[in-house]
Amino acid sequence: MENNKNNYKEPKHQGKLRALDNLSLGISLVVAVALGFAFGYGLKHLFGYDWLLWLGLFWGICAAILNVYRAYKRAQKEFEGLENDPRYAYRAKHGDKKFDDDDDY
Repeated sequence: MENNKNNYKEPKHQGKLRALDNLSLGISLVVAVALGFAFGYGLKHLFGYDWLLWLGLFWGICAAILNVYRAYKRAQKEFEGLENDPRYAYRAKHGDKKFDDDDDY
């Protein structure tokens, strides 16, 4: 029985999808802060308290931080299998040395 990982072929546009996913993270940060500000501004004008503007802005910033955290966890899950990949085993064992200590370069 053959190993399915060796036969797996990456889809044609997988790199473009990853780039769009990363771009959407940047857009979501701006949108989260802008929506928080707009919500706080609306509450300020509705009730007349200045601190509601800052509360809305705080909520927007918290939402942006939550988006970054979720993206980090998604990337961590995606790359957790690389630690056992034989292509990266040499660096894990020996570090990032390019030359041996015995070489005179």
